[in-house]
Amino acid sequence: MGDHHGELSGLLADWLPRQRWFAGKGRAGGRVRIHRDLVVGEPLRLLVVEVDYDRGPAEYYQVPLVLRTDAPHGHEGFLLGECGGGLVYDGLADPRGAAVLLEFLARAVHRDGLVAERVPAPDDDTRVPLVDLPAAPVGAEQSNSSIVYGDAYILKVFRRLWPGENPDLEVTRALASAGSSHVAAPVAWYSGTVEGVPTTFGFLQEYLRSGSEGWRLALASVRDLYAEADLRADEVGGDFSAESERLGAATAEVHADLARVLPTRSPTSTDLRDLAAYLHGRLDAALEGVDALGPHATAVRAAYDVLADVSPAVAHPRPFQRLHGDLHLGQVLRVDSGWVLFDFEGEPARPVADRTGLESPLRDVAGMLRSFDYAARSLQLERPDEPALVTRAQEWAQRNRDAFCRGYASTAGRDPRDDMTVLRALELDKAVYEVLYEARHRPGWVRIPLSAITRLTEIATPAAPAG
Repeated sequence: MGDHHGELSGLLADWLPRQRWFAGKGRAGGRVRIHRDLVVGEPLRLLVVEVDYDRGPAEYYQVPLVLRTDAPHGHEGFLLGECGGGLVYDGLADPRGAAVLLEFLARAVHRDGLVAERVPAPDDDTRVPLVDLPAAPVGAEQSNSSIVYGDAYILKVFRRLWPGENPDLEVTRALASAGSSHVAAPVAWYSGTVEGVPTTFGFLQEYLRSGSEGWRLALASVRDLYAEADLRADEVGGDFSAESERLGAATAEVHADLARVLPTRSPTSTDLRDLAAYLHGRLDAALEGVDALGPHATAVRAAYDVLADVSPAVAHPRPFQRLHGDLHLGQVLRVDSGWVLFDFEGEPARPVADRTGLESPLRDVAGMLRSFDYAARSLQLERPDEPALVTRAQEWAQRNRDAFCRGYASTAGRDPRDDMTVLRALELDKAVYEVLYEARHRPGWVRIPLSAITRLTEIATPAAPAG
């Protein structure tokens, strides 16, 4: 393909903006350049694509490709186009391309600027060998692409490349080293170079095929409640609160393990002022994109301003540390042994430098609290002619929010609701982020985070000593 980079760049310029994981939608410019063209193994090549814009930094993307002279049945959905006398396909969706990538990981070798590494196998290793496993692309993701190999392993391929080690790999390995039962075992990974910095390209983990996604379980519970017009949430057979409490405890255990094996620090008044400034900046960016946020801006800013005037010993007596960074019901699995957290990459839109800093563990709590609200309200939106469901949605969400906090407190020794000044600010920040996302992708859902902002800004600000 190296002789046809101009032709291939044209295909990519048309194909990239149509991918769900492409972050440059709406940015002016979008000039595509093939930064690196690496050979993984016949017929798979791996492109590092640079996209340059009129304003702001360039973005880098990983695009594995397969060039074929034939057009196999079923390949139509991942065809980029014709180039160099052949047909160019997304290499992750091509069975042979996916197989070559697994072979590369299994051999743990250096090849054409790529490095594959494996976790040493234990003496009593009973894992499935990394050979001849059927590959099935996962189609439901937003910011990355994944392949399941034989129901034994799942490979996450990071589409947008941020220079440096990806926090998903770093944090998962740290939790595994701590003996955590709440993480899928890391198996292998591969890296390349971006802007001269060794960078994580993909990460292979144990696939928990028996796991049930928290989001789906929560929705099933909400449906049960909505089907029983005369019963409260605690009377319905599908009550989810016990699982929410277990999930809270599991989240606290993950935080405790991360605090044990990775750095922490006690927050200072400067940290809380910096946090307030950061939240204001995020709000400023969202206000530029969503007019509907305008009427709420003053009240949201007031909740942020409180952070700059309180004592950290009272408002946030727990350490800042590494955390999940984007925790919600779609990032957890219920397996036989309990809850497992995955996707420790953090919020995809945030630069890696921001995602790897030490933060309040309440950010993860806030993300999960927002997720309970979403589970209840998303189904209520499907039945707009039944206003009584608004109350039922609020009841379900509050019951599970409370259960999660109780579970967290049972392990952490402190209830997140005892630190409401910080928790409310972080939950508001998450809701502001959601408003911006929904306005861009699902305008009909904007009312979910907007109603949360109204509720959160009506909560009386807890009194706290000045710091």
